[in-house]
Amino acid sequence: MIKVSVFYPHKEGARFDLAYYLNTHIPMVAQKLGAAVKSASVEHGLGGISPGSAPAFVVMAHLGFDSMDAFQAAFGPHAAVIMADIPNYTSIEPLIQVSDVKLAQGK
Repeated sequence: MIKVSVFYPHKEGARFDLAYYLNTHIPMVAQKLGAAVKSASVEHGLGGISPGSAPAFVVMAHLGFDSMDAFQAAFGPHAAVIMADIPNYTSIEPLIQVSDVKLAQGK
């Protein structure tokens, strides 16, 4: 399994519309990528390690896929539309990482 993670770094004065992201952007991505998406999560940063410090990332999103080929086949045809939606919810340039999941646990 691979995980595609999208990180939005905390930047003073930057704009991030969490409601739009959760209610419009993520559902649109899920609809376009369809059954290729095996798991999804969105995390909203609350703070850093020191009390009262800013989080390193405002938001982190993680999408799981069976393979890199499955991700590319699902994302490729919709990449332009998905990426074009970014200015609708943030002024932050996202960082994207694709990872090979070696261990996943949960309850």
